[in-house]
Amino acid sequence: MIEPEANADTTIDILYIDDDEALGALTRRNMEQRGYRIHLALDGASGFARLAEGDIDAILLDHFLKDETGLDILPCIVSMPDHPPVIYGIGSGDTSVAVAALRAGADDYVVKDVSDDYFDLLSAALQQGLERVRFRRDMMRTQEVIRQERDRAELLLAEVNHRIANSLGLVGALIRMQASVTEDQGTIDALQETQMRINAIASVHRRLYTSHEVGTVRLDEYLDNLLQELEASMRNDKRPHGVALACERVSLSTDKVITLGLIVSELVTNAFKYAYQEGEAGEVRVVVRRSGVDDLRVHVEDDGGGFDPAAAPKGTGLGSKLLGAMASSLKAEIVYDPDHLGTRAVFIFPID
Repeated sequence: MIEPEANADTTIDILYIDDDEALGALTRRNMEQRGYRIHLALDGASGFARLAEGDIDAILLDHFLKDETGLDILPCIVSMPDHPPVIYGIGSGDTSVAVAALRAGADDYVVKDVSDDYFDLLSAALQQGLERVRFRRDMMRTQEVIRQERDRAELLLAEVNHRIANSLGLVGALIRMQASVTEDQGTIDALQETQMRINAIASVHRRLYTSHEVGTVRLDEYLDNLLQELEASMRNDKRPHGVALACERVSLSTDKVITLGLIVSELVTNAFKYAYQEGEAGEVRVVVRRSGVDDLRVHVEDDGGGFDPAAAPKGTGLGSKLLGAMASSLKAEIVYDPDHLGTRAVFIFPID
């Protein structure tokens, strides 16, 4: 005899829906000997009324009822949230009905009989159904805990990025104030370039805490925001230039976006400062396109007087060193297109 796995103070309540009162009484007697408590219902309506009262652990549903079949009732049961397992009772040879019941959501089926073996099989089917429900509920609880922990971690990460962005913004403001009280133009330019590099990093962290992505940044949105900030900070009567962006929609890891943002900022800043004559309006274009399946091709170009990579740098040379180091970290190399009338810097790097 198979008995239910239950604690000493726990009773397993079974709702048995069947219009055969004699079989119901026999089932109650045999199953109560096996440790179950049977609640009989002669039709679907009374079965749902009892189910609404609660405290039902499993359902034994017969196929043939007075004015309906179990298949008419089963969809309503399985549509209930966290419904009890359903064991479907069929007559001998009704395999097509069994298949239909399983497809409709029954956990198992039994061929009705009045022998002791039948009630042992019924007890086993009930236990397996209850075990599946326990497993399903445990999984749901585990997933809920994971979801809550993930949400908590994402909130914490957003707060960290928010604080980093604010701190970098403060550093940038301090550098801007320092530049405003400095008279040496070389020092002013160096401080402005440093502020630009800090802003490029801060912009990534602002993007991280305002988006729903964790660890990745939408490159097109980031570059659009970054280039707008660059243009607004550098455009003046001496440099009345505009910046245009054409970028595919792609997300990259935070580290790659920071490095790419710094490279693009350096190249756009150089174009603003050196591509065109003072007072001459021009355009700086940034284009990001896929190159094959796994690579991105980036080029920054202008229509100015051109650039000789072999010539001496027009400044401290720090920018060129930074460009080389950052490109190397992306497993790329910046090259200049000799056929372009102005200046076109190009580099290709792997997305992953």
